[in-house]
Formats: sequence, structure tokens, C-alpha cells
Amino acid sequence: MNKIDPKSGTTKKVTQSSGPPAEPRLGKVRCISRHGFHDVAYRDWGDETASDRAFCVHGLTRNAHDYDPLAARLAVTHRVICPDLPGRGQSDWLNDPSDYHLLQYNMDMTVLLSRFGYSSIDWVGTSLGGLIGIALAGLSNTPIRRLIINDIAPEIPYTALRRITSYAGNQRVFESLEEVEAHLRETLAPFGPMTDADWARMAKTSSFEAGDGYHTHHDPDIMQNFRQYFMFMHFNLWKFWEKITCPVLILRGTDSDFLPPNLLDRMIDRLPSAEFLEFEGVGHTPTLNSSAQIDPVVDWLRSSSGNDRV
Repeated sequence: MNKIDPKSGTTKKVTQSSGPPAEPRLGKVRCISRHGFHDVAYRDWGDETASDRAFCVHGLTRNAHDYDPLAARLAVTHRVICPDLPGRGQSDWLNDPSDYHLLQYNMDMTVLLSRFGYSSIDWVGTSLGGLIGIALAGLSNTPIRRLIINDIAPEIPYTALRRITSYAGNQRVFESLEEVEAHLRETLAPFGPMTDADWARMAKTSSFEAGDGYHTHHDPDIMQNFRQYFMFMHFNLWKFWEKITCPVLILRGTDSDFLPPNLLDRMIDRLPSAEFLEFEGVGHTPTLNSSAQIDPVVDWLRSSSGNDRV
């Protein structure tokens, strides 16, 4: 096993740029599903002419704002694109819930890649974003040259699925941001590290205000296909995982129910070149919003060798 220890001194110290990072540019790209067109929104960080580019893709019910701290740091050397998957954040909700599936997400991300003309990128994927990365990296002629998988495996334990489906499809309306924050603190309790300021910020970026109150910033119908494929059809991506040839870093919270030790062992057994990094006292998922988690990720992306493509 290739375990990385961020305290061992095996990675290079990152020198931060002086001054605050620039705010991201905002954009949208028009995509298509079986039932019509939809816009996918993204946050675009860093130098537009940078030769290193990264796509950072969020989890099932999350949005691009989750990557703001990492993107601000990584933008020193990379152009960083953080999309809202369809049905989340500033992206359109799909006309038919049956279109919320992995193939649609893969096609949308390919359209976004084409928007920038990129044939080579680094990929950071949290949970669902990691599954998308696994599927794309396991295909021939993939544009992914370095892959970071944040707390997910090519299959998901049933107990973890039951937990996330118990809240993700709810259509609850909240009277205030404080209620939104209390809800997030309860349902996303395994997230870490999280300060009071982090929870308050997440409440703002994870909700929108309508006439009847505050709603979480995702389409509750995204859970329909998720339940069908992952809970009842034993869907998995091992065939893609075994075909990955680029450098891979697996991130794991030691208390994760999505990536327990036995699944991590299987991932390494089937892809021995993969490295992994564990964060103590964190569940699903590591939030990548503190120096202890950001530093080793940025170091690895800046120092790992890949099959550079034009």
C-alpha cells in the first residue's frame, strides 16, 4: 500500500502567494439530455492561460462552493473549474428526474471540457464527483492525467446508502438560515473539519430563499435514480477502476461509512499504483477546507508525475 503521511516530510512545502486570491469568474454551458437542454453553471478560478488545469466536482447533494477553499489555493498554479452538477447550485434542474444518472453527468462534464478546449486535466472528485472521475479515468483516451478520489469507492456500502437516502430526498422548507444550519449540522455531522463559521457559510451556499422560506439548493428528485441504481441494482464501477492508468490519490476519513477499510484494501489490491491519505476523526466526507487537508492535496497535484497530454 502506498500511504501518504502529511507529517512525514515526504511532500514539498507549498509557498502561498501574497495577498488574497481573486474571486472566481462565473459561467454556464448549455448541455442536453434526453428531455431537453439545460445549463450547467461553474466557478472558474485562476489564470485562464495556466498550463495546469483542474476540475473539482462535488458530492451528491452539494455544490461548487464546497471547493472554494481548495480552489483558492490551487489557483496559484492551476486554472480551477468547479461545476455545479445539474440539479444543484446554480445549474438547471432537469426536466425529467430519470436523467439524473452517471452517464448524463459524464456527458455534461465532457461538454464543459469542450467549452474550454481541454484535452488534459487533473480531477478532484468528492463522493459522487469521485464516481464520475473513476468512470471517466477508466475510459480510453481519457483527459484525466491525475485523479484524486475523496472518500468514495467503486461501490457503496448499503448502510451508507441508507443513511444518505434518509435525508437527501426530503423537500423540507426552513424558516431561517439558522434552521438550515441546524439541519446541515445534523445530517452532515460526519463532515470534517467544520468550524461554526464553516457551518454558517455552508448554510448560505446550500440554500435559496423563496416566498415560503428557505430550500436546500438541490433538486430532491436527484435521489430517484440514485436509489434505483445503487441500492437495488448493486451498481459498481470496478471495471473502470481496474483500467485507470493515471496517478491516483485516494482520500479517506478514518470514520467513513462510504469508504471502510475493506473497500480501501480492495481498491489498492486492484490498482496497486494508487496512493492513499487518511484524515483522523473525520467521516464522510473530508471537507478539504483546512490547511491540514488542503496542503497534501495541493502538494500531490503539484508534484506527482502524470502522462502529460497536450
